[in-house]
Amino acid sequence: MGDRQTDRFTQMTTGSVPALITRLAVPTIVTMLVTALYSMADTFFVGRLSTQATAAVGISFSVMSVIQAIGYFFGHGSGNFISRKLGERDTDAAEHMAVTGFVLALAGGTLVTVLGEIFLEPLCLLLGSTPTILGDAKTYLGIVLLGAPFMASSLVLNNQMRFQGNAIYAMYGIVSGVVLNVIITPVLMFACGMGIAGAATGTVVSQVCSFCLLLYMDRRGNNIRLRISKLAINRRYVKEIIYGGSPSLSRQALAALSTMLLNVAAGAFGDAAIAAMSIVTRICFFIFSILLGFGQGFQPVCGFNYGAKLYGRVLQGFWFCVRMGLLLLGTFSILGIIFAPQLIAAFRHDPDVIRVGTVALRWQLAVFPLNVFVTISNMMLQTIRKSAKAVTLASARQGLFFIPLILVLPHFLGLRGVEITQSLADVLTFFLAIPLTWSVIKEMRRQAQACQPSNDNGQSN
Repeated sequence: MGDRQTDRFTQMTTGSVPALITRLAVPTIVTMLVTALYSMADTFFVGRLSTQATAAVGISFSVMSVIQAIGYFFGHGSGNFISRKLGERDTDAAEHMAVTGFVLALAGGTLVTVLGEIFLEPLCLLLGSTPTILGDAKTYLGIVLLGAPFMASSLVLNNQMRFQGNAIYAMYGIVSGVVLNVIITPVLMFACGMGIAGAATGTVVSQVCSFCLLLYMDRRGNNIRLRISKLAINRRYVKEIIYGGSPSLSRQALAALSTMLLNVAAGAFGDAAIAAMSIVTRICFFIFSILLGFGQGFQPVCGFNYGAKLYGRVLQGFWFCVRMGLLLLGTFSILGIIFAPQLIAAFRHDPDVIRVGTVALRWQLAVFPLNVFVTISNMMLQTIRKSAKAVTLASARQGLFFIPLILVLPHFLGLRGVEITQSLADVLTFFLAIPLTWSVIKEMRRQAQACQPSNDNGQSN
């Protein structure tokens, strides 16, 4: 283990930064894209049933965000710590954190399952169910909740491998689950006549399979092994998880709340509006996953080099990701704006759904590239333990700005207020990100210049 960790340290702190990020980003982008396909696959297949079924899956997205919030909280919290400790060559602390984050996520997912099943109907109503979609929502969500422990702990395994620089192993586990989901969901729904229950069952089965494969992959290569003897649920490790995971928890929890409020606001204009906004959310998340994957390819490079005090390499990686992200998101945003009606119709061929969805999608994609600087900044701040700035920025897009806007704009602008809320929130978040990030960039530039005589590995832009 020691020799493998030394080789990894050398690679992460001396190799070409763009090449390292690209190598780590490719499997991570694939992982994020196929993760997005979990929700898109259900929306696509359920869209063959009815507008009400599509809306029912849409209101369940908030619960999926809560489960993801738990997984990302413990996954990013433990993973950030692991990457820094590996950069400091403290493998023992990294091993303690790995099993601690995993066990806590498994327990958190189990708690969500128990509470969700007990309060299923009130939960569906809280999420924005109308009387016409309540039955489908209870059926779908009641089954999906069973997969919460597996989904949350799988995200921890995925992120811990990624932060160690082993994204390819993480990719195998997630991709296998999505492929299985895409195959068995239509079989269960249509061939077996299970309808919306088949969509939910296919999702849970695929999550369990991903979990099992990720556990197997965890023991391959130079991944840190999960050993129950290393479990350390104490103040030190819990504190580090909170510091490293709070931005992700804030981002995902607020995503759940904002989705719930969006469904409630859209519900005032009918089931078609809920279905349309649900489809738009899925499409935008799919495109956004490309940026997330690229940024997550940057995080282990950022963590290793920040831990090793190679600040110039951190900044080099940051600006490389911003440039590449603008290129990727700009391209997909233009294509999405042009083909917006066709994209919406692919999920639900309902004139009202297409009309609302087309307008909302074009508004969101028009400002989508602004999220590049915001997202990469947030990931850097989170990884280098600038927790207050990271939490503030993570909370802005779907919390600080989105929630007030979705509560106010529909009252003055009607349905158009629902359609444009996310776009306005994205613009405001971008302007907030500039001062939050620039002070940190200036600080690291000074540190990089101070280290320049003894280190020529990285240059800041």
